[in-house]
This record gives sequence, structure tokens and C-alpha cells, in this order.
Amino acid sequence: MDFLETVLFLNLLSSIMMTGIIWFVQIVHYPLFAMVPTNRLVAYEKSHSRRTAAIVIPLMLIELLTTGLLCFPMFNQAGSLLPVIGAAILAVVWMSTFAVQVPLHRILSKLGDYVSVQRLVNTNWIRTLGWSARSIIASMMLLSNGGLVG
Repeated sequence: MDFLETVLFLNLLSSIMMTGIIWFVQIVHYPLFAMVPTNRLVAYEKSHSRRTAAIVIPLMLIELLTTGLLCFPMFNQAGSLLPVIGAAILAVVWMSTFAVQVPLHRILSKLGDYVSVQRLVNTNWIRTLGWSARSIIASMMLLSNGGLVG
């Protein structure tokens, strides 16, 4: 496997893993926040954030790095728009994360506010659909490069 194939593979792997995580969070985990008793919500949120960060931060950074590399002309000699589209979608996901979801998690870690839980569920669709689209694009990029065996 050459360097480009490694970058494409890591990009796809990190995107798919984040897609799986975000769908689980969207459908199962975030809605369960509403079932946590009020007097335990702050502690639950803090534990959730700490444990989740340990898993998603490395994956998000790998995805960011590989997405950035794939936008360089040396990796995109065919001039495909897929890396740029993928990067734009990833930018939306990161903006949503740090402008919407992280502030909502901060509120939850201090106030244990159920309104913020519902906002988290509602706004997280941006990331859920974004990462899903990223996985499709990362798959297309790897396949257009001949896959890992091409």
C-alpha cells in the first residue's frame, strides 16, 4: 500500500467509524439523556463527555488530517472535486460540533437542562447526515483510486 492508499484508507476508516458512532449517539445515546434523573444529569454529562472525547478526538483528528492531505494537488492529480466536497462537509460538521453541540454539552455539564438535551438531539442531525455523506465520499475516493487492491 503506497502513501496515497494509506491516506485514503485512513480517511475512509475514520469517516466510517465516526459515522457509526454518531448514528449510535443520535438514535440511542442522546435520547437516553432524557431518562437520567435531574439530580444525576450533570454527573452523567461530565462522564459522557470525558469518555466520548477519548474515542472521538483521535478519530476526528485523523479524519481532519487525511481530508486536508487529500485536497493537495499532489494527491488529487485527476482534479476530482470529491476531496473538496468532503472537506466542505467536514468543515460543516466541525462548525456544528464547536458552535452548537459543545456549547450545549457545556450547559448540560453545569445545569443539567433537559431543554438542552432536546436541542442536542435535534441539532445533532447536522453531524449525523454530514458524517454519513463523508463516508460515502471517502468510499468513492478510495474506489476511484482503484481501491486497496487496484
